[in-house]
Amino acid sequence: MTIQLNHTQHAVLAHAAQTTNGKITWFPDNVKGGARQKVLTGLFNRALITSNGVDHFVAAEGYDALGLTRPMAALAPEVSPLDADPELEATVANVEAQWAQAGKQPLAAPKSHRQREHSKQATIIGMLRRPEGATVAQICACTGWQAHTVRGTFAGAFKKKLGLSITSAKPKGGERSYHVVASADEMLA
Repeated sequence: MTIQLNHTQHAVLAHAAQTTNGKITWFPDNVKGGARQKVLTGLFNRALITSNGVDHFVAAEGYDALGLTRPMAALAPEVSPLDADPELEATVANVEAQWAQAGKQPLAAPKSHRQREHSKQATIIGMLRRPEGATVAQICACTGWQAHTVRGTFAGAFKKKLGLSITSAKPKGGERSYHVVASADEMLA
């Protein structure tokens, strides 16, 4: 399974992995204040970074997401393979197995939301699930909403609250259309 990183997440992880032995000390100039915390939270929730309570470091999964080799010697240079602790290794293997068993779900699973059958939200989701998807103009015509309300609904209600994954495509010379990507559960059903 490939982990999708946005540009900022990739830049922060790559910089830390390649220049500071995995310690996150740099952010792009345009990422300040709360945006930095949001980047860190997003990476932490996906287990790509870890923290010692003060600093953040690239986790083994973060190196995997970047396609880089995990730096075993750089993380613990004072421990040689002969000094390995079998009890610690068994505990780590047990925790990793529990993570794999949990289905690699995000730390905070999205809440289950009740959806009325003929609500505007249900109508829009139905439009987004069509093979051709839906344009903002089509959704505006159907709901009577303005374009900024439609886009806000995508980001707030659909992505954040419902956990839907929405993609968009714009054919050359055409209008951008939006689609709901089927979840793994829906694909198996």
